[in-house]
Order: sequence, then structure tokens, then C-alpha cells
Amino acid sequence: MIPSVAPTPIRIALVDDHALVLAGLRMLIESQPGLAVVGEASTPDQALALVARERPEIVLLDLDLGGRSGLDLIPELRAGSPGTRIVVLTGVRDSAAHQQAVLEGARGVVLKEMAAEVLIKAIEKVHAGEAWLNRTMIADVLAELPRAKEKEDPERPRIRSLSAREREVLALIGEALSNKRIADRLSITETTVRHHLTSIFSKLGVSDRLELLVYAHRHKLVPPPS
Repeated sequence: MIPSVAPTPIRIALVDDHALVLAGLRMLIESQPGLAVVGEASTPDQALALVARERPEIVLLDLDLGGRSGLDLIPELRAGSPGTRIVVLTGVRDSAAHQQAVLEGARGVVLKEMAAEVLIKAIEKVHAGEAWLNRTMIADVLAELPRAKEKEDPERPRIRSLSAREREVLALIGEALSNKRIADRLSITETTVRHHLTSIFSKLGVSDRLELLVYAHRHKLVPPPS
């Protein structure tokens, strides 16, 4: 019998200016199968160096870094490691700050007061290409997008490359349906849905479901949020 190979763990970097928080997060994450901490940082400079060096799949980022806002750091982290996805883990309850974090490129927002299970689920969902945001926040972010110009959209060649089935999947993404519900609606398997999404991401030049949703609204491929 060929021994089974353990899946590669999700590699996570921790950015927070409180040593106790960092220690607690490390203990929590490393107690979970399939998750691994690759480093910790307590300052923006340390965070940028860590992410550039380790290229983690996920960064857990606090918004308050001892006098500097984590919001300013998000674009720099993404530029240093484009494949890294950022989950904001914060005690700040300001919805405007959460919205700005998403506009800057974060893919999830978790309050520190939430249960540990919520954070673990958020990490897994964001790693899988989904967003960890409530519907209200997604609607608010989309409402902030600039209006598309009336002239010919330079993205039209990409958009025209989508197949009819891919357009159906995209429309259901616009309804905020999960992969399972999309599969049920179209009478196909979840694996087929994932294959369609991979193709859509490649054709439109996006990397995950949230970027796809923003792209679709910007180019009027799905109805505006109610």
C-alpha cells in the first residue's frame, strides 16, 4: 500500500504589535491540522520583510500597529507578494475602516472578539479563494467603485472570451451563491464549478471570487447590489 501524503499546510504570517496576541494566535493556529505559522511581525517594516521572504498564503493583519494603520500596509504587502491573501484580524469595530481594508485588497475581516472557530473558518475560506465578508460590507464596497465609463470597455475582448456556461456561473456568483448551490442550480458537480471558476479567473485576470465580483460589477456583468 502506498502511504498517503499529508496535504501541504496553509502557510500563515502573523502581524500584530501585541506579543501576547501573537503568542496566542501561534498556539491556536499550530493546534489546527493543515495550518502552519511561518513567522511573526510587530511593525510594518518587519511585516513587509517577512511577507517578501516567506510568501505566505495568508497574512493575519491587525489594523492598529502602534501608531501606524494597517490599512496603509495592505497595498505594500500585496505588492511584495501578489499571491498572498490578507485577512484583517482587528478589535476595531469601525465599519468604514473594514470597508477601506477591503477596497485596499483585504479578502476577509474578523473581529478579535469572535470565537476561534470563526477565525479558522475565515482562513480556510479565504485560502480557497472566497471572501470572508458579510453581505452588507460587500454591497458597500461595490457601491464605492467608480462608475464605468460610457466609452468602449477595453476589457471587452476578455469578457467576450467567456463561454455561455461560464457566463451562467458568473451570474450566480453575482447572486452570492456558494459553489455547492451553483452546482445544484446548474445540475453539475462542484468539481465542474471549480473548473469553470479557474477558467473565468484566468480569462479575466482575477485571482479569487471577490476580485471576480468587483470586476463583474465594474464592467456591468451582473446587476448592482440591492
